[in-house]
Amino acid sequence: MVTVMKANELRELTSEELEHKLSDLKEELFNLRFQNATAQLDNPARIREVRRSIARVKTILHERELEIRH
Repeated sequence: MVTVMKANELRELTSEELEHKLSDLKEELFNLRFQNATAQLDNPARIREVRRSIARVKTILHERELEIRH
């Protein structure tokens, strides 16, 4: 299980580390959805947490991409 990090903590990571974290979060989301479909999910709120974490990571990566362009 990937830990939820705040945006400030994520900004301290390198872009490569963020890409790795993004792939880990996507994998966890897949597994959570699979567990949910088979009625084995203990904490359904975890899906929301992971989706928001994915959005945070993508936002920071996009911010960095815009900085490079300018």
